[in-house]
Amino acid sequence: MRLAFDEAMGASEQNGRPLLMVDIDGVISLHGVPDGSAIEGRLCTVDGFVIYLSQTAAQLLLELQDDYELVWASGWEERADEHLPHLLGLPRGLSHLRFERAVGTSHAHWKLEAIEAHAEGRPLAWIDDSLDAACESWAAEREAPTLLVRTDPRRGLTDAEARELRDWAAGLS
Repeated sequence: MRLAFDEAMGASEQNGRPLLMVDIDGVISLHGVPDGSAIEGRLCTVDGFVIYLSQTAAQLLLELQDDYELVWASGWEERADEHLPHLLGLPRGLSHLRFERAVGTSHAHWKLEAIEAHAEGRPLAWIDDSLDAACESWAAEREAPTLLVRTDPRRGLTDAEARELRDWAAGLS
């Protein structure tokens, strides 16, 4: 079964890397300014909103590119590419998901349809601060390997989550 799965994914899988679905709010854009922690970042204005962007999270995402194909899985949609490359030094031109329904609910399950359509059966990890039971059920039922990683929205992506993501990707080979 694994061989057939690998052959079926073939050309659609970029460099043999799994996908990393990346939420922005609560992962890169933190809820509040960290107090005395090792999280580096800065306050900025994006579309009229003052937000705190984690440079720590951005650096970790740059490092995770060796193991993953990054995809923006956020209500920011194409605005991620408009703002994050020049604010945080993240690469331009990353894929982003478009969502059929209204964004902004307090749980991430509204993203599932778009994530599944984009993944096309590929292994994926998803980092988000608002994963819920529907997300967990979906991940458990996927045939392809799937990892859900929750962040604390006040800290975002830290070394601990990045280590978990690197270890999981390494275990796929």
